[in-house]
Amino acid sequence: MGRSGIYLDVMSYPQLANSLAEPDSLRASSPIRVVLADDHELVRRNLRLVLGREEDVEVIAEAGDLFTVMRHVNGRLPHVLVLDLQMPDGSSIEAIKQLRAWVPETAIVVVTMQDSPAYARAAIDAGAVGYVLKEHAAHDLAVAVRCAARGEEYVSARVGARLDALHASVDGHGLRPREVEVLRLIALGFTSAEISEKLDLSRRTVESHRRRIHRKLGLERRSELVEYALRRGLIGG
Repeated sequence: MGRSGIYLDVMSYPQLANSLAEPDSLRASSPIRVVLADDHELVRRNLRLVLGREEDVEVIAEAGDLFTVMRHVNGRLPHVLVLDLQMPDGSSIEAIKQLRAWVPETAIVVVTMQDSPAYARAAIDAGAVGYVLKEHAAHDLAVAVRCAARGEEYVSARVGARLDALHASVDGHGLRPREVEVLRLIALGFTSAEISEKLDLSRRTVESHRRRIHRKLGLERRSELVEYALRRGLIGG
């Protein structure tokens, strides 16, 4: 989902990988300490102004790329990371997964222009607890940060409604969660072998999922599955 389409590989940065092995366990309990990450300086400034109005929130660092995000989160151990979904040097989704594994004490709120429920689902599945649309940040961001600090999920209302609609439409055709995952990857153009690797399934299991998806939806061609996934918001149009 990052603009480069390249996953962040922290092992490419040995000094960062070494620092992640020994995090400082000390962290302040109050106010809510936030690292703010967006590759546009003007956007960061505006988001900082939004959070700066809150007495119980303190922005302790900013980042314009994922390498700096990793360094700040590990070095400063914020309560909450506010992270743009599209960063210039890798995949924010992959970064969320890595950060949740390495620094589970830091909750992650995604801030983005993407209102597709598929993007929101991917971010939440990766480990984010908040999903805020930038156009609603003036109202939603501080609320999402407080929820994240308490370990609670917050999704901007418009995206939340679309997520509910997506779940209802998919459930109505009897697709299981794993079948939805396979359908989405098929629609994105992945082969059965690639899906097998991404989901850690055998090739035979993936083919079984494909057959059930075609049968349940009554669709024969991949182009029809793509159209279905677009209509249901599983992939961006």
